[in-house]
Amino acid sequence: MTHIRNPILPGFNPDPSICRAGADFYIATSTFEWFPGVQIHHSRDLVHWNLITHALDEKRLLDLQGVPSSGGIWAPALSFHKDLFYLCYTVVHQHEAATKDTPNFLVTSPSIFGPWSDPVYINSSGFDPSLFHDDDGKKYWLNMVWDHRPEHHPFYGIVKQEIDSTTFQLIGTPKLIFKGTEIGLTEGPHIYKKDSFYYLLTAEGGTEYDHAVTLARSKNIDGPYEVHPHNPVLTSKGDSTLALQKAGHASLVHTQGGQWYMPHLCGRPLPGTQRCNLGRETAIQKMEWRDDGWLYVAGGGNNPKETVDAPDLPLHPWPELEPKVAFTSPHYATPRGPASTIEPTDTILKLHGSESLESCFPKSLFARRLTNHNLTATTHLTFSPNSFQQMAGLTAYYNNRLFHHLYLSHDDIAGYCLHIHSCDDGVSCFPLGTEPLSVECNDIFLRARFEGSSLQFSWSPDGNTFSPVGPVLDASILSDDYGKHLDFTGTFVGMTCVDLTGMNALAEFHFLEFLT
Repeated sequence: MTHIRNPILPGFNPDPSICRAGADFYIATSTFEWFPGVQIHHSRDLVHWNLITHALDEKRLLDLQGVPSSGGIWAPALSFHKDLFYLCYTVVHQHEAATKDTPNFLVTSPSIFGPWSDPVYINSSGFDPSLFHDDDGKKYWLNMVWDHRPEHHPFYGIVKQEIDSTTFQLIGTPKLIFKGTEIGLTEGPHIYKKDSFYYLLTAEGGTEYDHAVTLARSKNIDGPYEVHPHNPVLTSKGDSTLALQKAGHASLVHTQGGQWYMPHLCGRPLPGTQRCNLGRETAIQKMEWRDDGWLYVAGGGNNPKETVDAPDLPLHPWPELEPKVAFTSPHYATPRGPASTIEPTDTILKLHGSESLESCFPKSLFARRLTNHNLTATTHLTFSPNSFQQMAGLTAYYNNRLFHHLYLSHDDIAGYCLHIHSCDDGVSCFPLGTEPLSVECNDIFLRARFEGSSLQFSWSPDGNTFSPVGPVLDASILSDDYGKHLDFTGTFVGMTCVDLTGMNALAEFHFLEFLT
Protein backbone atom coordinates (compact mmCIF):
# COMPACT_ATOMS: atom_id res chain seq x y z
CA MET A 1 0.00 0.00 0.00
CA THR A 2 1.31 3.42 -0.99
CA HIS A 3 0.81 6.24 1.48
CA ILE A 4 0.51 10.00 1.35
CA ARG A 5 2.70 11.89 3.81
CA ASN A 6 1.26 15.09 5.23
CA PRO A 7 1.54 17.95 4.72
CA ILE A 8 1.45 17.56 0.96
CA LEU A 9 2.19 21.28 0.41
CA PRO A 10 4.68 22.31 3.13
CA GLY A 11 5.24 25.95 3.99
CA PHE A 12 2.85 28.83 3.42
CA ASN A 13 0.06 27.19 1.35
CA PRO A 14 -3.28 27.83 3.11
CA ASP A 15 -6.97 27.48 2.14
CA PRO A 16 -6.60 24.68 -0.42
CA SER A 17 -9.18 24.46 -3.19
CA ILE A 18 -8.90 21.28 -5.24
CA CYS A 19 -10.39 20.32 -8.59
CA ARG A 20 -9.89 17.45 -11.03
CA ALA A 21 -9.67 17.80 -14.81
CA GLY A 22 -9.59 14.30 -16.26
CA ALA A 23 -6.57 12.55 -14.74
CA ASP A 24 -5.07 15.77 -13.38
CA PHE A 25 -5.59 17.22 -9.91
CA TYR A 26 -4.92 20.88 -9.12
CA ILE A 27 -4.85 22.73 -5.81
CA ALA A 28 -5.06 26.53 -5.59
CA THR A 29 -3.95 28.24 -2.38
CA SER A 30 -4.08 31.73 -0.87
CA THR A 31 -1.15 34.09 -1.45
CA PHE A 32 -2.32 37.24 0.40
CA GLU A 33 0.01 40.21 -0.35
CA TRP A 34 2.52 38.10 -2.30
CA PHE A 35 2.83 38.32 -6.08
CA PRO A 36 2.22 36.45 -8.31
CA GLY A 37 -1.14 35.52 -6.87
CA VAL A 38 -2.72 32.09 -6.30
CA GLN A 39 -0.22 29.24 -6.27
CA ILE A 40 -1.33 26.19 -8.26
CA HIS A 41 0.08 22.73 -7.58
CA HIS A 42 -0.45 19.73 -9.84
CA SER A 43 -0.69 15.99 -9.12
CA ARG A 44 -1.78 12.83 -10.90
CA ASP A 45 -1.77 10.53 -7.89
CA LEU A 46 -2.52 12.81 -4.86
CA VAL A 47 0.82 11.64 -3.44
CA HIS A 48 3.31 13.74 -5.40
CA TRP A 49 2.70 17.45 -5.94
CA ASN A 50 4.48 19.96 -8.14
CA LEU A 51 4.17 23.75 -8.14
CA ILE A 52 3.50 24.59 -11.78
CA THR A 53 2.19 28.15 -12.03
CA HIS A 54 0.40 31.12 -10.51
CA ALA A 55 -2.94 32.16 -11.95
CA LEU A 56 -2.65 35.89 -11.29
CA ASP A 57 0.76 36.70 -12.73
CA GLU A 58 0.15 40.05 -14.41
CA LYS A 59 -0.77 43.49 -13.10
CA ARG A 60 -3.74 43.24 -15.48
CA LEU A 61 -4.96 40.43 -13.24
CA LEU A 62 -3.81 41.60 -9.82
CA ASP A 63 -2.70 44.94 -8.37
CA LEU A 64 -1.57 44.62 -4.75
CA GLN A 65 0.05 48.02 -4.30
CA GLY A 66 -0.69 49.38 -0.84
CA VAL A 67 -2.67 46.39 0.49
CA PRO A 68 -1.95 45.70 4.18
CA SER A 69 0.10 42.74 5.33
CA SER A 70 -2.15 39.66 5.17
CA GLY A 71 -4.54 41.54 2.89
CA GLY A 72 -4.64 40.72 -0.81
CA ILE A 73 -5.67 37.28 -2.10
CA TRP A 74 -7.83 35.32 0.34
CA ALA A 75 -9.16 31.79 -0.24
CA PRO A 76 -9.29 31.27 -4.00
CA ALA A 77 -11.74 28.65 -5.25
CA LEU A 78 -10.73 26.66 -8.33
CA SER A 79 -13.22 24.60 -10.35
CA PHE A 80 -13.32 22.91 -13.75
CA HIS A 81 -16.50 22.55 -15.78
CA LYS A 82 -17.02 21.72 -19.45
CA ASP A 83 -13.38 22.29 -20.48
CA LEU A 84 -13.04 25.61 -18.66
CA PHE A 85 -11.26 26.51 -15.43
CA TYR A 86 -12.96 28.99 -13.11
CA LEU A 87 -11.14 30.85 -10.34
CA CYS A 88 -12.93 32.92 -7.69
CA TYR A 89 -10.98 35.03 -5.23
CA THR A 90 -11.08 38.00 -2.89
CA VAL A 91 -8.63 40.92 -2.93
CA VAL A 92 -8.83 42.16 0.65
CA HIS A 93 -8.08 45.88 0.92
CA GLN A 94 -8.30 46.05 4.71
CA HIS A 95 -9.21 43.48 7.33
CA GLU A 96 -8.38 44.70 10.86
CA ALA A 97 -11.12 47.32 11.30
CA ALA A 98 -14.77 46.79 12.28
CA THR A 99 -15.61 46.69 8.59
CA LYS A 100 -13.78 44.81 5.85
CA ASP A 101 -13.22 45.78 2.22
CA THR A 102 -13.49 42.56 0.24
CA PRO A 103 -14.03 42.89 -3.51
CA ASN A 104 -14.57 39.48 -5.12
CA PHE A 105 -13.58 38.55 -8.66
CA LEU A 106 -13.88 35.73 -11.17
CA VAL A 107 -11.50 34.75 -13.98
CA THR A 108 -11.60 31.85 -16.44
CA SER A 109 -9.15 30.01 -18.68
CA PRO A 110 -9.26 26.98 -21.00
CA SER A 111 -5.83 25.98 -19.64
CA ILE A 112 -4.52 25.92 -16.08
CA PHE A 113 -1.51 27.82 -17.44
CA GLY A 114 -3.67 30.62 -18.82
CA PRO A 115 -4.07 33.07 -20.30
CA TRP A 116 -6.72 33.96 -17.73
CA SER A 117 -9.51 36.33 -18.69
CA ASP A 118 -9.70 39.87 -17.37
CA PRO A 119 -11.15 39.78 -13.85
CA VAL A 120 -14.90 40.24 -13.57
CA TYR A 121 -15.96 42.03 -10.41
CA ILE A 122 -18.78 40.14 -8.67
CA ASN A 123 -19.55 41.60 -5.22
CA SER A 124 -17.99 42.76 -1.94
CA SER A 125 -20.32 41.50 0.80
CA GLY A 126 -17.76 39.17 2.32
CA PHE A 127 -14.84 36.90 1.51
CA ASP A 128 -14.16 33.25 0.54
CA PRO A 129 -16.18 33.12 -2.69
CA SER A 130 -16.75 29.91 -4.61
CA LEU A 131 -18.71 28.81 -7.66
CA PHE A 132 -21.04 25.82 -7.82
CA HIS A 133 -21.93 24.32 -11.22
CA ASP A 134 -25.27 22.54 -10.87
CA ASP A 135 -26.21 19.66 -13.14
CA ASP A 136 -29.16 21.60 -14.61
CA GLY A 137 -26.75 24.13 -16.14
CA LYS A 138 -27.21 26.83 -13.52
CA LYS A 139 -24.29 28.34 -11.63
CA TYR A 140 -24.31 29.75 -8.13
CA TRP A 141 -21.98 32.16 -6.37
CA LEU A 142 -21.29 31.58 -2.68
CA ASN A 143 -19.51 33.66 -0.07
CA MET A 144 -19.56 34.37 3.62
CA VAL A 145 -21.05 37.75 4.65
CA TRP A 146 -19.26 40.13 7.01
CA ASP A 147 -21.48 41.91 9.55
CA HIS A 148 -19.95 45.02 11.15
CA ARG A 149 -23.01 46.01 13.20
CA PRO A 150 -22.69 46.35 16.99
CA GLU A 151 -23.85 43.31 18.95
CA HIS A 152 -23.94 41.19 15.79
CA HIS A 153 -21.65 38.26 15.14
CA PRO A 154 -19.32 39.44 12.35
CA PHE A 155 -19.58 36.08 10.55
CA TYR A 156 -23.17 36.58 9.41
CA GLY A 157 -23.50 33.36 7.41
CA ILE A 158 -23.22 31.89 3.93
CA VAL A 159 -25.12 33.42 1.02
CA LYS A 160 -25.84 31.96 -2.38
CA GLN A 161 -26.87 33.78 -5.56
CA GLU A 162 -27.38 32.61 -9.12
CA ILE A 163 -24.85 33.95 -11.60
CA ASP A 164 -25.20 34.21 -15.38
CA SER A 165 -22.97 31.59 -17.01
CA THR A 166 -22.01 33.91 -19.88
CA THR A 167 -21.84 37.46 -18.52
CA PHE A 168 -21.11 36.47 -14.89
CA GLN A 169 -23.63 39.02 -13.69
CA LEU A 170 -25.46 38.11 -10.50
CA ILE A 171 -29.14 37.21 -10.92
CA GLY A 172 -31.85 38.04 -8.41
CA THR A 173 -31.05 38.64 -4.75
CA PRO A 174 -28.66 36.83 -2.41
CA LYS A 175 -30.15 34.10 -0.26
CA LEU A 176 -28.81 33.33 3.22
CA ILE A 177 -28.60 29.53 3.24
CA PHE A 178 -26.53 28.71 6.34
CA LYS A 179 -25.88 30.51 9.61
CA GLY A 180 -23.34 27.97 10.78
CA THR A 181 -23.17 25.85 13.91
CA GLU A 182 -22.34 26.54 17.53
CA ILE A 183 -18.65 26.33 16.53
CA GLY A 184 -19.07 29.74 14.88
CA LEU A 185 -16.96 31.87 12.51
CA THR A 186 -18.51 30.19 9.47
CA GLU A 187 -16.58 30.77 6.22
CA GLY A 188 -14.97 28.99 3.27
CA PRO A 189 -18.16 27.59 1.63
CA HIS A 190 -18.13 24.90 -1.07
CA ILE A 191 -21.18 23.02 -2.40
CA TYR A 192 -21.02 19.47 -3.80
CA LYS A 193 -23.92 17.42 -5.16
CA LYS A 194 -24.20 13.67 -4.52
CA ASP A 195 -27.15 11.28 -4.52
CA SER A 196 -29.64 14.16 -4.89
CA PHE A 197 -28.26 15.99 -1.83
CA TYR A 198 -26.49 19.33 -1.85
CA TYR A 199 -23.58 19.08 0.60
CA LEU A 200 -22.28 22.36 2.01
CA LEU A 201 -18.72 22.21 3.31
CA THR A 202 -17.58 25.15 5.46
CA ALA A 203 -14.70 26.16 7.70
CA GLU A 204 -15.54 27.11 11.29
CA GLY A 205 -13.82 27.99 14.54
CA GLY A 206 -11.37 30.52 13.11
CA THR A 207 -8.11 29.68 11.38
CA GLU A 208 -6.16 28.97 14.56
CA TYR A 209 -6.20 26.15 17.12
CA ASP A 210 -10.01 25.83 17.24
CA HIS A 211 -10.30 25.47 13.47
CA ALA A 212 -12.69 22.83 12.08
CA VAL A 213 -14.45 21.50 8.98
CA THR A 214 -18.26 21.44 9.09
CA LEU A 215 -20.56 19.57 6.70
CA ALA A 216 -24.30 20.09 6.18
CA ARG A 217 -26.76 18.88 3.55
CA SER A 218 -30.11 19.64 1.98
CA LYS A 219 -32.34 18.35 -0.83
CA ASN A 220 -32.77 21.99 -1.89
CA ILE A 221 -29.85 24.27 -2.65
CA ASP A 222 -31.63 27.04 -0.69
CA GLY A 223 -31.83 24.84 2.39
CA PRO A 224 -32.66 24.29 5.14
CA TYR A 225 -29.34 22.52 5.74
CA GLU A 226 -29.06 19.64 8.20
CA VAL A 227 -25.71 19.50 10.03
CA HIS A 228 -23.61 16.32 10.08
CA PRO A 229 -24.64 14.21 13.12
CA HIS A 230 -21.02 13.96 14.25
CA ASN A 231 -19.84 17.44 13.38
CA PRO A 232 -17.13 18.62 13.00
CA VAL A 233 -15.98 16.32 10.23
CA LEU A 234 -12.35 17.29 10.88
CA THR A 235 -10.57 19.21 13.63
CA SER A 236 -7.38 19.25 15.72
CA LYS A 237 -9.04 21.12 18.57
CA GLY A 238 -8.31 19.84 22.05
CA ASP A 239 -5.43 17.50 21.18
CA SER A 240 -2.06 19.21 21.47
CA THR A 241 -0.27 15.91 20.72
CA LEU A 242 -1.32 16.00 17.05
CA ALA A 243 1.47 16.94 14.67
CA LEU A 244 -1.07 18.63 12.38
CA GLN A 245 -2.79 21.45 14.25
CA LYS A 246 -5.32 24.06 13.04
CA ALA A 247 -7.07 21.53 10.76
CA GLY A 248 -9.84 23.25 8.82
CA HIS A 249 -10.73 25.15 5.63
CA ALA A 250 -11.15 22.22 3.26
CA SER A 251 -12.43 21.18 -0.15
CA LEU A 252 -13.38 17.84 -1.69
CA VAL A 253 -12.45 15.82 -4.76
CA HIS A 254 -13.17 12.33 -6.01
CA THR A 255 -10.82 10.27 -8.15
CA GLN A 256 -11.62 8.60 -11.45
CA GLY A 257 -12.33 5.46 -9.42
CA GLY A 258 -14.75 7.18 -7.05
CA GLN A 259 -12.46 7.53 -4.02
CA TRP A 260 -12.91 10.74 -2.03
CA TYR A 261 -10.20 12.98 -0.55
CA MET A 262 -10.25 16.22 1.38
CA PRO A 263 -7.32 18.67 1.26
CA HIS A 264 -7.36 20.98 4.26
CA LEU A 265 -5.43 23.70 6.00
CA CYS A 266 -3.10 22.77 8.87
CA GLY A 267 -0.20 24.15 10.90
CA ARG A 268 2.87 22.55 12.50
CA PRO A 269 3.97 24.41 15.64
CA LEU A 270 7.64 24.74 16.45
CA PRO A 271 8.53 22.26 19.24
CA GLY A 272 7.61 23.62 22.65
CA THR A 273 5.60 26.52 21.20
CA GLN A 274 2.26 27.35 19.62
CA ARG A 275 3.98 29.27 16.83
CA CYS A 276 3.84 27.99 13.25
CA ASN A 277 6.57 29.91 11.44
CA LEU A 278 6.11 27.79 8.31
CA GLY A 279 2.67 29.32 8.06
CA ARG A 280 -0.56 27.46 7.38
CA GLU A 281 0.09 24.47 5.15
CA THR A 282 -1.97 21.97 3.15
CA ALA A 283 -2.59 18.37 4.19
CA ILE A 284 -5.04 15.82 2.77
CA GLN A 285 -7.31 13.16 4.31
CA LYS A 286 -8.92 10.11 2.76
CA MET A 287 -12.69 10.24 3.22
CA GLU A 288 -15.49 7.68 3.03
CA TRP A 289 -19.24 7.83 2.53
CA ARG A 290 -21.13 5.64 4.96
CA ASP A 291 -24.58 4.09 4.84
CA ASP A 292 -26.12 7.10 6.59
CA GLY A 293 -25.23 9.25 3.57
CA TRP A 294 -22.60 11.27 5.45
CA LEU A 295 -18.91 11.76 4.83
CA TYR A 296 -16.33 10.68 7.41
CA VAL A 297 -12.55 10.55 7.75
CA ALA A 298 -11.50 7.09 6.59
CA GLY A 299 -10.45 4.84 9.44
CA GLY A 300 -12.53 6.61 12.06
CA GLY A 301 -12.25 9.68 14.23
CA ASN A 302 -12.16 13.27 13.07
CA ASN A 303 -8.51 14.18 13.67
CA PRO A 304 -6.04 14.81 10.83
CA LYS A 305 -3.65 11.95 10.09
CA GLU A 306 -0.01 12.37 9.08
CA THR A 307 -0.10 9.20 6.95
CA VAL A 308 -3.02 8.52 4.60
CA ASP A 309 -3.72 5.65 2.21
CA ALA A 310 -3.13 6.74 -1.37
CA PRO A 311 -5.80 6.27 -4.05
CA ASP A 312 -5.82 3.46 -6.56
CA LEU A 313 -3.96 5.46 -9.21
CA PRO A 314 -0.63 4.93 -10.97
CA LEU A 315 2.13 6.69 -9.09
CA HIS A 316 3.42 9.80 -10.84
CA PRO A 317 6.45 11.29 -9.08
CA TRP A 318 7.97 14.59 -10.17
CA PRO A 319 11.69 15.41 -10.34
CA GLU A 320 13.12 16.37 -6.97
CA LEU A 321 13.39 20.11 -6.41
CA GLU A 322 17.00 21.22 -6.78
CA PRO A 323 18.61 23.07 -3.83
CA LYS A 324 19.28 25.94 -6.24
CA VAL A 325 16.19 26.62 -8.36
CA ALA A 326 16.28 29.05 -11.27
CA PHE A 327 15.23 32.57 -10.39
CA THR A 328 12.59 32.30 -13.12
CA SER A 329 10.88 29.34 -11.41
CA PRO A 330 7.42 29.67 -9.83
CA HIS A 331 8.96 29.15 -6.38
CA TYR A 332 9.83 32.85 -6.07
CA ALA A 333 7.53 35.68 -5.08
CA THR A 334 7.63 39.32 -4.06
CA PRO A 335 5.33 41.33 -1.79
CA ARG A 336 2.80 43.58 -3.49
CA GLY A 337 4.38 43.18 -6.90
CA PRO A 338 5.02 43.11 -9.69
CA ALA A 339 8.12 45.21 -8.98
CA SER A 340 9.98 46.84 -11.88
CA THR A 341 13.17 46.80 -9.77
CA ILE A 342 13.42 42.98 -9.91
CA GLU A 343 15.11 41.36 -12.93
CA PRO A 344 15.32 37.56 -12.67
CA THR A 345 16.99 35.26 -15.20
CA ASP A 346 17.74 31.56 -14.91
CA THR A 347 21.25 32.20 -13.57
CA ILE A 348 21.37 35.67 -12.04
CA LEU A 349 19.04 37.97 -10.14
CA LYS A 350 19.43 41.73 -10.43
CA LEU A 351 17.76 43.81 -7.75
CA HIS A 352 17.68 47.57 -8.05
CA GLY A 353 17.42 49.15 -4.63
CA SER A 354 13.99 50.45 -3.71
CA GLU A 355 11.90 50.90 -0.58
CA SER A 356 12.57 49.51 2.89
CA LEU A 357 11.39 46.16 4.17
CA GLU A 358 8.85 48.05 6.30
CA SER A 359 7.16 49.51 3.23
CA CYS A 360 3.63 48.48 2.15
CA PHE A 361 4.50 49.11 -1.49
CA PRO A 362 6.44 47.01 -4.01
CA LYS A 363 10.03 46.46 -2.93
CA SER A 364 13.14 44.68 -4.15
CA LEU A 365 12.56 41.49 -2.18
CA PHE A 366 12.62 38.19 -4.05
CA ALA A 367 11.91 35.20 -1.84
CA ARG A 368 11.02 31.53 -1.41
CA ARG A 369 8.82 29.91 1.21
CA LEU A 370 10.45 28.32 4.25
CA THR A 371 9.30 24.68 4.12
CA ASN A 372 11.20 23.03 6.97
CA HIS A 373 11.85 23.96 10.60
CA ASN A 374 15.50 23.00 10.08
CA LEU A 375 16.98 24.52 6.93
CA THR A 376 20.10 26.32 5.73
CA ALA A 377 19.71 29.05 3.11
CA THR A 378 22.78 30.43 1.35
CA THR A 379 23.21 33.14 -1.27
CA HIS A 380 26.08 34.74 -3.18
CA LEU A 381 25.94 38.54 -3.40
CA THR A 382 27.83 41.15 -5.40
CA PHE A 383 27.08 44.73 -4.28
CA SER A 384 28.95 48.04 -4.20
CA PRO A 385 27.15 50.40 -1.81
CA ASN A 386 28.51 53.90 -1.30
CA SER A 387 26.08 55.00 1.42
CA PHE A 388 24.74 53.66 4.69
CA GLN A 389 21.28 54.04 3.09
CA GLN A 390 22.11 51.36 0.53
CA MET A 391 21.65 47.79 1.80
CA ALA A 392 21.49 44.38 0.11
CA GLY A 393 21.39 40.96 1.68
CA LEU A 394 19.50 37.96 2.96
CA THR A 395 16.28 38.13 4.97
CA ALA A 396 14.03 35.84 6.95
CA TYR A 397 10.81 37.71 6.30
CA TYR A 398 7.25 37.25 7.50
CA ASN A 399 5.90 40.69 6.67
CA ASN A 400 6.79 44.37 6.91
CA ARG A 401 6.45 44.20 10.71
CA LEU A 402 8.23 40.92 11.35
CA PHE A 403 11.63 40.09 9.85
CA HIS A 404 15.36 39.54 10.40
CA HIS A 405 17.65 41.05 7.78
CA LEU A 406 21.40 40.51 7.30
CA TYR A 407 22.75 43.05 4.83
CA LEU A 408 25.89 44.45 3.26
CA SER A 409 26.15 48.25 3.42
CA HIS A 410 28.72 51.05 3.60
CA ASP A 411 29.87 52.84 6.74
CA ASP A 412 31.76 56.14 6.91
CA ILE A 413 34.45 54.51 9.07
CA ALA A 414 34.19 50.76 8.51
CA GLY A 415 33.70 50.91 4.73
CA TYR A 416 31.95 47.78 3.43
CA CYS A 417 30.22 46.25 6.42
CA LEU A 418 27.57 43.79 7.54
CA HIS A 419 24.66 44.78 9.74
CA ILE A 420 21.45 43.14 11.01
CA HIS A 421 18.04 44.78 11.19
CA SER A 422 15.33 42.93 13.12
CA CYS A 423 11.72 44.06 13.26
CA ASP A 424 9.64 42.60 16.11
CA ASP A 425 5.94 43.39 15.62
CA GLY A 426 6.86 46.76 14.17
CA VAL A 427 9.62 47.58 16.68
CA SER A 428 13.08 47.74 15.10
CA CYS A 429 16.40 46.84 16.66
CA PHE A 430 19.95 46.44 15.32
CA PRO A 431 21.69 43.59 17.18
CA LEU A 432 25.18 44.75 16.13
CA GLY A 433 24.52 48.17 17.62
CA THR A 434 26.82 50.97 16.55
CA GLU A 435 29.63 48.63 15.48
CA PRO A 436 28.86 46.85 12.20
CA LEU A 437 31.09 44.00 11.09
CA SER A 438 33.70 45.36 8.65
CA VAL A 439 34.37 43.23 5.55
CA GLU A 440 37.04 43.84 2.94
CA CYS A 441 35.14 42.83 -0.17
CA ASN A 442 31.82 43.41 -1.87
CA ASP A 443 31.50 39.89 -3.32
CA ILE A 444 30.41 37.69 -0.42
CA PHE A 445 28.30 34.73 0.66
CA LEU A 446 25.51 35.10 3.23
CA ARG A 447 23.79 32.30 5.13
CA ALA A 448 20.74 31.83 7.37
CA ARG A 449 20.54 28.65 9.46
CA PHE A 450 17.14 27.73 10.92
CA GLU A 451 17.13 25.19 13.76
CA GLY A 452 13.68 25.10 15.28
CA SER A 453 13.08 28.46 16.90
CA SER A 454 16.67 29.59 16.38
CA LEU A 455 18.07 31.58 13.48
CA GLN A 456 21.79 32.23 13.05
CA PHE A 457 23.19 34.44 10.30
CA SER A 458 26.73 33.95 9.00
CA TRP A 459 28.98 35.11 6.16
CA SER A 460 31.94 33.97 4.09
CA PRO A 461 34.32 35.68 1.64
CA ASP A 462 34.63 32.54 -0.50
CA GLY A 463 31.63 30.29 0.22
CA ASN A 464 33.71 27.71 2.09
CA THR A 465 34.24 28.83 5.68
CA PHE A 466 31.39 30.75 7.32
CA SER A 467 31.62 32.94 10.41
CA PRO A 468 28.61 33.86 12.58
CA VAL A 469 27.23 37.39 12.38
CA GLY A 470 25.42 38.65 15.46
CA PRO A 471 23.50 36.68 18.09
CA VAL A 472 21.11 33.77 17.67
CA LEU A 473 17.76 35.29 16.72
CA ASP A 474 14.21 34.15 17.43
CA ALA A 475 12.73 32.54 14.29
CA SER A 476 9.44 31.77 16.05
CA ILE A 477 8.27 35.38 15.90
CA LEU A 478 7.93 35.01 12.14
CA SER A 479 4.49 33.42 12.47
CA ASP A 480 0.74 34.03 12.44
CA ASP A 481 0.66 33.31 16.14
CA TYR A 482 2.90 36.19 17.24
CA GLY A 483 2.16 39.86 17.71
CA LYS A 484 -0.93 41.99 17.95
CA HIS A 485 -2.05 41.89 14.32
CA LEU A 486 -4.27 39.51 12.34
CA ASP A 487 -1.65 37.83 10.18
CA PHE A 488 -2.08 34.79 7.94
CA THR A 489 1.04 34.13 5.86
CA GLY A 490 4.38 32.40 6.69
CA THR A 491 8.15 32.79 6.69
CA PHE A 492 9.96 33.50 3.44
CA VAL A 493 13.73 33.53 2.88
CA GLY A 494 14.73 36.05 0.31
CA MET A 495 17.24 38.36 -1.32
CA THR A 496 16.85 42.09 -0.88
CA CYS A 497 18.14 45.43 -2.06
CA VAL A 498 17.15 48.64 -0.30
CA ASP A 499 18.26 52.08 -1.48
CA LEU A 500 16.87 54.91 0.60
CA THR A 501 18.87 57.46 -1.40
CA GLY A 502 16.55 56.83 -4.32
CA MET A 503 19.46 56.07 -6.67
CA ASN A 504 18.44 52.42 -7.24
CA ALA A 505 21.82 50.85 -6.44
CA LEU A 506 22.25 47.47 -8.17
CA ALA A 507 22.78 44.20 -6.31
CA GLU A 508 23.43 40.92 -8.10
CA PHE A 509 22.64 37.53 -6.61
CA HIS A 510 24.08 34.37 -8.15
CA PHE A 511 21.92 31.75 -6.41
CA LEU A 512 19.74 31.01 -3.41
CA GLU A 513 20.30 27.49 -2.08
CA PHE A 514 18.07 25.60 0.39
CA LEU A 515 19.52 22.58 2.20
CA THR A 516 17.70 20.55 4.86
